[in-house]
Amino acid sequence: MEVANTNNRKQIGGSHYEKMTIEPIDFITSNNMGFCEGNIIKYICRYKDKNGGEDLKKAKWYIDFLIKAYE
Repeated sequence: MEVANTNNRKQIGGSHYEKMTIEPIDFITSNNMGFCEGNIIKYICRYKDKNGGEDLKKAKWYIDFLIKAYE
């Protein structure tokens, strides 16, 4: 799957990814990550500029979900 570089694309709904060299969606799709892994990356990448601790809690929820799936 070829993924287009989206660094110059306007982010719909916010600018919290604009200063990143690689947008999370590009990293996630380029590395064939699953839904939970992708959400972890997304929330960790944006927590400082968007929802702070709430995004970290969301990332932790997905991490805990994956841990339970592998136990």
